[in-house]
Amino acid sequence: MASVSLEEALREFVSYASAERGLSPNTLSAYRRDLTDYASFVESLGRGGPDDVTHDDITAFLQRQWAKGYAASTVARKVAAIKTFHKFLAREGLSSRLPTELLPTPKKPRRVPDVLSVDEVTRLLEQPMASDAAGQRDRALLEILYGCGLRVSEALALDLEDVDFKRGFVRVLGKGSKERVVPVGGAASEALLAYVNGGRKQSARRRNDSALFLNLRGSRLGRKGAWKLIKAYTARAGLQAAHPHTLRHSFATHLLEGGADLRAVQEMLGHADIGTTQIYTHVSRRRLREVYKKAHPRG
Repeated sequence: MASVSLEEALREFVSYASAERGLSPNTLSAYRRDLTDYASFVESLGRGGPDDVTHDDITAFLQRQWAKGYAASTVARKVAAIKTFHKFLAREGLSSRLPTELLPTPKKPRRVPDVLSVDEVTRLLEQPMASDAAGQRDRALLEILYGCGLRVSEALALDLEDVDFKRGFVRVLGKGSKERVVPVGGAASEALLAYVNGGRKQSARRRNDSALFLNLRGSRLGRKGAWKLIKAYTARAGLQAAHPHTLRHSFATHLLEGGADLRAVQEMLGHADIGTTQIYTHVSRRRLREVYKKAHPRG
């Protein structure tokens, strides 16, 4: 049984998670951040290596997270990271103990997502001025986020070859490197074509640029830049909900309100579990109740 320090153990785990588990950069970053925080805490208790860590140490760390006011979903993520970390160490012979064996995972409350009305979505999509390269790109990005229900990271990862304009679909690489095919509607297709044939050609510095969405320097548009522009257009449209995921939530809710099959929506969103998709049926019912209360004489 090898004896390693917590720092060495963490380095081994991050290397494994990066190379073998195929985690997304965002998930890997969250794991590294959570486990670095955890390792610092148990080291402050005088624990030199994984074998020194006890169940009580981990409980004390989690109690500290609650005391800091972290949400249940955040604490649940930290618990998952710690469990995965110690299981890896035990499996690889880097630790002889499994202090997480009796550790419960806090239940994450099911949060009802923010959803825009059809009129609000229309107002948002009309904000970018399609008279210049940036405006054409921004209109195309907003249209594909709402028209295809993509995550922002999925849209930004698209290459030109992923969009089949002739057949009307886009090939998306989602979480866990799972590929799915999503239909592209008329409005999104028109906005994409206008951008590809216009603004994108102005932004591209090299003919072999593969990224669909480019920044004005000709490189792939980044997550921070995309979030910034979405927030700006949301504010300009006079809307409160500024999270990029709001368009994805609205896509799913509007489909279900229009009579779409839940399984079809699940497939388009790329959800592994239909239970994740069912949250949108709750949103749809809630909106129906609101309409009923406003419209019915005895509502």
